This record gives sequence, structure tokens and C-alpha cells, in this order.
Amino acid sequence: MEPALLADPVKGYGALREQGRVVRGRFMDDSPVWIVTRFDDVREVLRDQRFVNNPAASQGGADDGPLGRLMETMGLPDEFRPYLLGSILNNDAPDHTRLRRLVSRAFTARKITDLRPRVERIADDLLARLPEHAENGAVDLIEHFAYPLPITVICELVGIPEADRPQWRAWGADLVSLEPGGLARSLPAMVAHIHELIRTRRASLTDDLLSELIRAHDDDGGRLSDVEMVTMVLTLVLAGHETTAHLIANGTAALLTHPDQLALLKSDPALLPRAVHELMRWCGPVQMTQLRYASEDLDLAGTPVRKGDSVLLTLVAANFDPRHYDAPERLDLTRHPAGHAENHVGFGHGMHYCLGATLARQETEVALGRLLAHYPDVSLAVRPDDLERAQLPGNWRLMALPLRL
Repeated sequence: MEPALLADPVKGYGALREQGRVVRGRFMDDSPVWIVTRFDDVREVLRDQRFVNNPAASQGGADDGPLGRLMETMGLPDEFRPYLLGSILNNDAPDHTRLRRLVSRAFTARKITDLRPRVERIADDLLARLPEHAENGAVDLIEHFAYPLPITVICELVGIPEADRPQWRAWGADLVSLEPGGLARSLPAMVAHIHELIRTRRASLTDDLLSELIRAHDDDGGRLSDVEMVTMVLTLVLAGHETTAHLIANGTAALLTHPDQLALLKSDPALLPRAVHELMRWCGPVQMTQLRYASEDLDLAGTPVRKGDSVLLTLVAANFDPRHYDAPERLDLTRHPAGHAENHVGFGHGMHYCLGATLARQETEVALGRLLAHYPDVSLAVRPDDLERAQLPGNWRLMALPLRL
């Protein structure tokens, strides 16, 4: 929460990285935490199943950890806590494996490839309408393109009606803002909305993901509980648009402030897949993982860690680690070899690797490629220093991205 760290996380977490492989710090609720900073160590912890996501599992009790304490501070009624604490993001094997298997078929490489023409049509429609939203010659790309594209795609995939999507965006903004009252106001409304959506869809099942979850629940209730079904919809829709929207916005801003890299991409659009990996490394919207917990006493990069200790993995420090990258501060769209394994930790690693990573990469490729095709002379409408970021720990999110088309 230190202002200097929020203002320049690359520099701030970089200083921690050079201080040590594992650094002692404090989390947002002032609880002690081990901060892991270097690329190889971050990847190692991400794939080490001795580190778990559920604090109760590591401590043999019902402690909900800092997330539970944060929900209490923000006034969330107790009956709604399971909808956040019980998500796939907070579960470990075997529950995590069971839940992930239920939805993974919707995110296979083949499914995402088949979805690409639809993503392109949505992008083209939004881009064609951008001039309608211009004020004083400038248009906010986040408001009118970076958000509408991924939320439309994920809502169509899950089965959220078009009329409900603006409300989902407002709810999502409330949940990530950490503003007092936002969580307590929006989460109960989202839960009630999803329950009603399930009731309506159950009467007329289709081929969307929501119908698949209803079938899994109704045909074999042991595979998916009521709370898990609601939580899965909640998680997929929020995770499926919030971070992708900001990857598109951050990536666009990065290209427009690096004219050499922008020119390179314009001259060779086939570079887009590699470019998206570099943008995810260089300006990814998520800069740290949620807390992990040691399930036993262990040695972490030479530091003794006790069972139940919390561990924070700083993706931004790892993605700028000079031990792993040459000149990591340089944006280099050719950095990642085509067709090779992912050379960053922007989407995580191991069992909890981002379920929607393939879709997020595709949406960002389409967004950047179609934007430059529609508006090859696009430019920032403000000075780079005037771009305002949300002061949220662990996030890199622009408040707006005003462009001249």
C-alpha cells in the first residue's frame, strides 16, 4: 500500500527483488507475508503443490486468511463469504481439479480457435462505432472498446443475456475497487442475479457454459453444489473480462509510447502472438498472485518457512528479473521465440495457470490487430505522463485511455 510502490511497482518490487530472493513484508491487512521476487523462484513456488491457496487447508482450521478478514472489514454479510472463498481460485486439489475439469472444455485451444471469427466481428463492430463516441476529437478506448470486447465474448460463452452486461461491468468495477461498501453492495446483487439466471435457463437449456454447469449439477449433484455453480459463473465472467480489458488498454498505451515497436508490428502483423506475450510481461494488469500458504515446514530459496505462513509471489518482479531477461526494462516485441513455451509468468504457472489465458491472448491479438487495421494513424490524445492509473495494489490499470483516431 506504500504510495511509492503503487506509483512505480516495477521499480519498487525490483528493489525488493535485488534485496533478496525472499523478503519479509506485510500484507494489506498488516499480516506478515513472505514476498518471493525472482523469476525462477516464483515459477518454482507456482508449481509446488506444498503451497496451497486455501489458508484453512494449511492451518488445519477454519481461518479464512487475509481475504476473509478483508471481507469482514468491507462489511460483507457472512452468508455471502462462500461465494468468494469457495471459488476455483481459492480451492486446491482435489476440488480445484474437479471444478476446473467441468469448465475446461470451453477453453480448449480448438474451441478458442473456432471462436476467433466471432471475436473479430465483435471487434470490427465496436471499432466502426468508435468515432460516434469522440469528444473534442478524442475517444476513450477503455470505455468503448477494451471493456466491451471481452465482456461481450465471455458473456456469450457463459450465457449472460446482452441486456445484463452493463450491470456486470458495474459490479466488476465495484468488486475490484476495494472501496468500502462496494463489495457488500454488489456481491449479494450478483449472487441473486445468477440464481435467477440459473432458474430461467434451467427451463430452456442451450449450448452455453451455464447450461453445461446446470446439467452437471442436475444430472449428478455430487459434481457441483449450488454455491459452486453460482461461484463458477461469478468467477468466469469477472475474470474473463476485467484483466483482458486492461491488457488491451495497457498494451495499446505501450505501443503508442514506443513508436519503434509500433512500426515493427505494423510492418509485420504476424508478430502479434509474440507481441502479446511481451506486452503481458512488460505491462500485464496483474502484478502479484493471491496469497499461497505453506502446507508444511519447508525451505523456500534458502529461507525457512513454517506451516501456515503466507507467501506472496510478485509477478512484476519476476517478469523484470535481469537474471532471466536481457535488458528487461526494454519493450521488445521480438523477445519471445515463436512457438516456444511461455517465457513469462503473467498468466501464472502450474496447476493454477490461468484457465482463460488462450482466450485472453486471442482477444488481445484481435483487439490490437483490428485497431491498427481500422485506424493506422491512431495516437494518444494526452501526454503519456497524464494517463491516470487506479491506485490498486498488485494491479496496473489505466482509468481511461483517450485516443485520437
